[in-house]
Amino acid sequence: MFTIDKYFDQAGWQKFTKASEGRETPLLVVDLNRIKLKFEEMVELFPNFKIHYAMKASPAVEVINLLSTLGSNFDCASIYELDRVLDCGVAADRISYGNTIKKAEHVKYAFEKGVDLYATDSEADLKNIAENAPGAKVFVRILVQGSDTAEWPLSRKFGCHPDMAIDLLIQAKNLGLVPYGVSFHVGSQQKDVGAWDDAIAKVKYIFDWMHKEEDVKLKMINLGGGFPSNYISEVNSIKVYADEIKRYLADDFAEEEMPEIILEPGRSLVGGSGVLVSEVVLISRKSHTDLTRWVYTDVGMFQGLIETLGEAIKYPIYTPTMETSKEAGTVVLAGPTCDSADIMYEEAGYQLPEELAIGDRIYWLTTGAYTNSYSSIEFNGFPPLEVVYVD
Repeated sequence: MFTIDKYFDQAGWQKFTKASEGRETPLLVVDLNRIKLKFEEMVELFPNFKIHYAMKASPAVEVINLLSTLGSNFDCASIYELDRVLDCGVAADRISYGNTIKKAEHVKYAFEKGVDLYATDSEADLKNIAENAPGAKVFVRILVQGSDTAEWPLSRKFGCHPDMAIDLLIQAKNLGLVPYGVSFHVGSQQKDVGAWDDAIAKVKYIFDWMHKEEDVKLKMINLGGGFPSNYISEVNSIKVYADEIKRYLADDFAEEEMPEIILEPGRSLVGGSGVLVSEVVLISRKSHTDLTRWVYTDVGMFQGLIETLGEAIKYPIYTPTMETSKEAGTVVLAGPTCDSADIMYEEAGYQLPEELAIGDRIYWLTTGAYTNSYSSIEFNGFPPLEVVYVD
C-alpha cells in the first residue's frame, strides 16, 4: 500500500494539509521553500553553470519573485512570459527567448525590451531574428535522441540536424548576428542520464567544425532541461545527473576551453513543491460483475492534469483511507467534464482502498509543474485551478 512518508516527513505533509483545510477543491498547494531548496541544490551541484528557469513549468509571480531573489535567470517561450518576468523586476539580460517558433513582431518586441539571446532552428526564423533583433546572439537547437527514455518526449517538433545547424550558424554570421552557441533538449522527465552524453558529443562536433572551417569560436552550450521529478517510477538523484553531465563535458572539452553552460530546469525545480487536492465526485462500475471501479474526481485533464495524456506522467496519489484500509482494488481515474478524453488513468492499474467513498479527498503529489500553467479556463464552465502558496 502507498505510504506518504516516501515524499514527505510529518511536518512537511502537515503544511500541505493545513493549507487546504476548509477550502473548496480542486486546489493546488505550492510550498515555495521546497523550490528554494531545489534551486540551491542545483546551484551547488552545477557550479559555474547559468540556470535559466523554464517559465512554462509554473509561470506564477510568486515563483518568479522567489527565483529572481535567489539569482536565477529565466527562459521565456513567449512575449507574454517575458512581460511577466519583466514586470517582476528581472533585467532583460537575465532572459533568453528559448522558443524556436515566434512571430517576427514578437522578436522585435523582445529585442526592444532588451532581450539579446534567441534560440532558432530554421532559416525563416533566423531571418526574422536578423531583421528584428539586429546584432543579437543566437543559439541553434539540434535534434537529439532521448524520446524512448523520457516520460514526456520533446522530439521532432523542435531542433534540426547538426549539419543544418552548422549552416544556420554560418548564415547567422553572414546576417550580422552573433553565432553564439548550440542547444538541445533530451526530453522532459528524462530517466537516462546517458542521453546528455550523446547530445554533448554532437555539440562538440559542431563546435570543432565551426572553429576549424569557419574560424568561429562558439561560446555557449544550452543543455536544456529534462531533469526528473519524483513521481511513481524510480529516478536517479539530481546529484547523479550533475556528476555524469560534468564528466561528459570534461571528456569533450578541455578545462581552459569549456564554454558557458546554460541549464533550463523547470519540472525538477518546481514539481515536488505542489500537491493537488481533489474530491471524489462519483464511484461506479460499468457492470454488475466489473471488478474495476471508476473513480471520478473534481479535477481532470482540463483542470491541470494534461500530462496524464497517454498516461505519460504517473503522479503518486494518496487518500487518508490508505492509512486504515486492509484491502485495495484497481480503479480507473477520470475527471469531471463531459469529454470522453477526460480519463487520467485506465491502463496503469492504480489501486485505491475499497473503503473509498464519495466526498473523500484524493491528493495528487508532485504536481507543482505543468498543472496551473496547463489549467484551462472555463471548459464546461470549470474555472482554472486555485493556487495557494506557502513558505
